[in-house]
Amino acid sequence: MRPFPTLPTVSVCAVPGRFGAGLISLLLALLFWSAAPAAPAAGPEQPLTVRADMEELFIEPRNYSVLEDPSGKLTLQDVQQPAHAGRFVAGSTISSNMQHPGAAYWLRLVVQPKGPQPQHWYLELYDSHLSDVLFYPNPQTTRGLVHTGADRPFGSRPYGYKNFLLRLPLQADQSAVFYLRLEANSKTSFLCRLRTEQGLVERFQQEYGLLGGFYGILLIMVVYNLCLFFFTHEQTYLRYVLYVLSCSLVFLSEDGLGFQYLWPDYPWFNQLVIISSAPLLLLTFSYYARQFLDAPQRLPRYDPWVRNVVLFSAAALLIDALWWQSDLSFWLYLLPYGMLFYAALRVWQQGFRPARFFVFSHTLVVVSVGFLILRKLGIDTFTNTFTVYSMNAAFVMEVVVLSYALGEKIKGIQDATLKAQERLVKQLRKKHQVQEQLVEQLRQNDELKDQLNTELEGLVAQRTEELRRQGETIAAQNRELLQANGLLALQSAAIEKLNTDLQQDLQRAQTARVLSQEVDFGEFSQIYPDKEACLTYLADLKWARGYTCRKCGHDNYCEGREPLSRRCTRCRYVESATAYTLLQKCKFSIVKAFYAVFLLHTHKGSYSAQELSRVLDLRRATCWSFSQKVLEAMRRQAAEASEEDSWTRLLLDDTGAEAEEVEGEEAVMESAAGRKVEAGSGKAKNLEKK
Repeated sequence: MRPFPTLPTVSVCAVPGRFGAGLISLLLALLFWSAAPAAPAAGPEQPLTVRADMEELFIEPRNYSVLEDPSGKLTLQDVQQPAHAGRFVAGSTISSNMQHPGAAYWLRLVVQPKGPQPQHWYLELYDSHLSDVLFYPNPQTTRGLVHTGADRPFGSRPYGYKNFLLRLPLQADQSAVFYLRLEANSKTSFLCRLRTEQGLVERFQQEYGLLGGFYGILLIMVVYNLCLFFFTHEQTYLRYVLYVLSCSLVFLSEDGLGFQYLWPDYPWFNQLVIISSAPLLLLTFSYYARQFLDAPQRLPRYDPWVRNVVLFSAAALLIDALWWQSDLSFWLYLLPYGMLFYAALRVWQQGFRPARFFVFSHTLVVVSVGFLILRKLGIDTFTNTFTVYSMNAAFVMEVVVLSYALGEKIKGIQDATLKAQERLVKQLRKKHQVQEQLVEQLRQNDELKDQLNTELEGLVAQRTEELRRQGETIAAQNRELLQANGLLALQSAAIEKLNTDLQQDLQRAQTARVLSQEVDFGEFSQIYPDKEACLTYLADLKWARGYTCRKCGHDNYCEGREPLSRRCTRCRYVESATAYTLLQKCKFSIVKAFYAVFLLHTHKGSYSAQELSRVLDLRRATCWSFSQKVLEAMRRQAAEASEEDSWTRLLLDDTGAEAEEVEGEEAVMESAAGRKVEAGSGKAKNLEKK
C-alpha cells in the first residue's frame, strides 16, 4: 500500500451506502491525463476547472462522459480508438445509474487546473461496493495503474480509506484526461467528488469523529442491555441487543468501515454481509418490536399477519440481492415497517404507554428514509450534510429512545409486580390476623377440651365400676349358657344328621322318579332348568371317555364359538355338543326335547304325539316327527337294552344323525345333477333355434 504524502490513515464518509442490499450506492469516474501539453480534443463532457482556493468540488454528470461495455473486454487503447471514442456520451444526457450489473462502464473526466502550482487533488468514489475499479492516471500508458475494488482485498487500495480515493497527477495550467473503468454487482450511481489534502483532513476529523461516536453509542447500548439481560433474564433485552447488532452490521457494511477494520482480507465475507444484513435487520427488528409491544397478546389476530409479511419481505430482500438486483429493495421495507408502525399505534391506543416512544423513534427513522428515497430518485433539493447523515442520527435517537422505552416497560412491569406484591402482603396480613383468631379459638377449645376430659374421666370411672359389676353377672350367666349350649350342640348334631339323610333320600327319590317313573314338566325342569344345563349334561355324557376328533383323530381341543362346543387344535374342526346325537338339528327347545325323550322312554314308545303336543306345547306334526326319531333309536337299541338302562342312553344315538347327513349330501348331489341336465337341455334348444 502506497503511503499518503501528508496524512496518516484517513477515510472519508460521505453518503451512507445502500440501505439493505443496495439502497444507495455512490460511485465515480474515470480520469485521463493528457500527455500532450496542448488542450485535449473536445468531447461530450465539460472540463472541470479547479483552482487553488478550492478545497472540494462535487463532480456533476455534465463533467464526465460514459461508455458502456457490455462485453467487458475493451481495453484503454480500444476506448481511445475513434470507433469507441465517439460512443462516449455526456453523463447529463443519460441515466446516472449503472443499469446493467456485470457490464463495464468507462468514465472519461477532463480536469483543467487554473492558477499557479495546483494542490494535491484526490478523486473520491462514494460507493465503496464497486466490485472492480481500474484507474488510469496516464491515458497513453498503463503506468501508475490502480487496480482495486470490493472483490479484492482492502490492501489493494492505494490509501487506507473506507471509500476509494485516487490521486490525480495535475500540473499547473495543463488539462488532464483521466479514464476510469468500473464494474459493480448491483445497480449504483456515478457520484464522486474532488478533494484536496486540507479538505480530506477536515472531513476525516469531522466524519470519523461522528462515526466513532455513532458506533460508540451502539456499543454502549449493546453492552448495557446485554448486562441487563444477564441480570434480569428478560428476553426483550436480548432481542434488543440482536437488533442493535444487526443495525451496526448494516452501517458497517454500507459505510465501508467493516471492510476496512474488521474483515479487510475477506472480500467474499464483505459481499456476504452486504447481502444478508438487510434481511437480518428486518428480522431482528420485527423479532424485537413484536415482543416489546406484546403484539401476540394484545393483537392476537393482527400479529400472525405481521409475522408472515416480515418473513416474506426478508426472503424477497435476499432474492433481490442475489438475483433480481432491482435497486428497489428499499420498497420492500415499507409494508412490514408500516404494519409494525400501525401495530404500535394500536397498542398505544389500548393504553400501553411505552409504545409512544416506539412511535416517536420510528417517525424519525421514517423521515431520514424519506430523504434517502428522494436522493435515490434523483431529487437533490433537500440534499445537504444534515439530510445525508440524518439516518445515522435517527438510528442513534432510535436506539437511545427504544432503550429508554424498554426500561420504562420493565419499570412498568416492576411497578405492577410491586402492586401485586402489596396486594399479596395485605392478603397475607389478613390471613395472619385470621390465623391469630384461629389460634385463640384453638386455645379456648383446648381449655374446654381439658374440662371435658376431666368430667369424662369421672364418668368413665363410674361407668367402669358399673361395667365390672355387670361383667361379673354376665360371667355367671355365661357359665349357665355354656352348659345349655352343650345340650343344644348334641341336639343340633342329631337334627343335622336327620336333615342330611332327608336330603339324600329326596334326591334319590327325585332321580328315581325321573329314571323310572313319570314326573311332570315342572319337576323335570328343576333338574334340567335351561339350555345350558342340558348342553352341559349332554357334553359330559357325550365325551365321558375323552375327546377324539372325528376328522383327524386328534385328542386335543379348545373351546369353540358355540356354547360347550369343542374345536380340534390340529385341523380346526368344530363339533357342537348336539352333533352326532339324537338332538342334532332339533328345531325346538332342548329342554323340551329332553323331556320328550324321557316320556317316550318311560312309556316305552306308547306315548301319543297328540298328548306329547299338549304337554310340550308344540305342533302335533313336530311332536310326531320327533317321536318317530326317538322310537327308531329305541328300536336300534332294543337288542342291547336292559332294565337298568337310563333314558339318557337314547340321547347318544348318532345313527339317525349320520343317515340324515348322507341323505342331505345325496339330495344336494341330485339337485346339482338336475341343474346340469337342465342347463344342457337349454343349450341344446338354443343351438336348434340358431
